[in-house]
Amino acid sequence: MNDLNIQPIGVIETPFENPEGMPIQPEGALGVEGRLIIDPVFEEGLNDIDGFSHLILLYYFHRSSGYDLMVTPFMDNTQRGVFSTRAPRRPSQIGFSVVRLLKREGPILFIRGIDVLCGTPLLDIKPYVPKFDAKDAEAVGWLETHQHKVARITSDSRFSNQSQKTDNQ
Repeated sequence: MNDLNIQPIGVIETPFENPEGMPIQPEGALGVEGRLIIDPVFEEGLNDIDGFSHLILLYYFHRSSGYDLMVTPFMDNTQRGVFSTRAPRRPSQIGFSVVRLLKREGPILFIRGIDVLCGTPLLDIKPYVPKFDAKDAEAVGWLETHQHKVARITSDSRFSNQSQKTDNQ
């Protein structure tokens, strides 16, 4: 496969300096506010964004390296395939969150419901449109009996680069 060249468009600022104790999904970070600091070269691309209440953020897990194909996710104690989880240590190190847009001030977007580390590189922003993005799921796999835990479980050190397996498995 060819290498990709992806350029961050900005950085995400949050109150979370370390993974331990951080929410593991936006649902657990409903009251947490942060900011998206967009590189001024991309500011024009923010035109009309303030008409949306929610945004999809795509970002790079910058403090993650290596990966395991089998992981024990935060809401479970059974090993699962990494692609059936939202674990941060993954082959492409890309994450996403849906957040509430509070306001825009020039190249800065104020948001709520953010669950990432401060300084996380922001790769892209897309408007969240329920008609396009919200689907009625018939099955949620192993999370069926665990999803109710998301608001009270926080991050710990299990994905802090202490893997036995490393990059390019």
